[in-house]
Amino acid sequence: MNRLLALCVIGVVAGSTANCAPGAAKAITQEDLVRRTQEIMDAYAVGDRKPFEKYFAEDSMIFDEKGRSMDKKAFVNDQSPLPAGYSGTIRILMPQGRILGDVAILSYDMDETETVFGQELKARYHTTDTWVRRDGDWQIVAEQALRYYEDPAPGKPDVKRYPDYVGTYELAPGTTLTVSTENGNLFSQRATRTRDQLLPEAPDIFFRHNVEGRWLFRRDAKGRVDTLIDRRNNEDIVWRKTR
Repeated sequence: MNRLLALCVIGVVAGSTANCAPGAAKAITQEDLVRRTQEIMDAYAVGDRKPFEKYFAEDSMIFDEKGRSMDKKAFVNDQSPLPAGYSGTIRILMPQGRILGDVAILSYDMDETETVFGQELKARYHTTDTWVRRDGDWQIVAEQALRYYEDPAPGKPDVKRYPDYVGTYELAPGTTLTVSTENGNLFSQRATRTRDQLLPEAPDIFFRHNVEGRWLFRRDAKGRVDTLIDRRNNEDIVWRKTR
């Protein structure tokens, strides 16, 4: 007696006919989802399209960390091996799953390491996949990926320039911020808000810890700082220096 028939006989004796229908599949587990997802991750660097073909449904919707929206065909075609001199790995971390009948959701971190001619780069993403069971087969019907923000690498402080930045900057009448120095560090503060430290990235360019964007101090034709530019996602908020 084959295994499936034996299971069906046992089920009938026990009063249940679950899993006896042709093509039926057992409920998936979080461990199954993680294993399949890691299989997909292992395929990225080598450009192996087979796991993408296998685990993504024909009508799947994919939204990546770059803001692109793709169907399965576009997503599969987007997979290609890394160039010569490049290598990489992606590990699944902190998976969280919810399995509700024929629908399963897996949310997880992706820890990526890429090596470019011996130089190592790191990146972290968070992805949520929605799996659906159809005709006994589990596939991803929707995926949303986001990239975690990381501070840029700090540059060497040029404290001799810091007095150039000190002063009051105005966004609109009655809306100002002050830039000050203390113990060789640069700070900004608006009214009753918490004071922020400005961390150097390059000459006249600063960032704040865990805050996306850059602060640029612009100089006039005579080299004097006259404007503070708060650049967010390539859009600028301009503060004029008043004193």
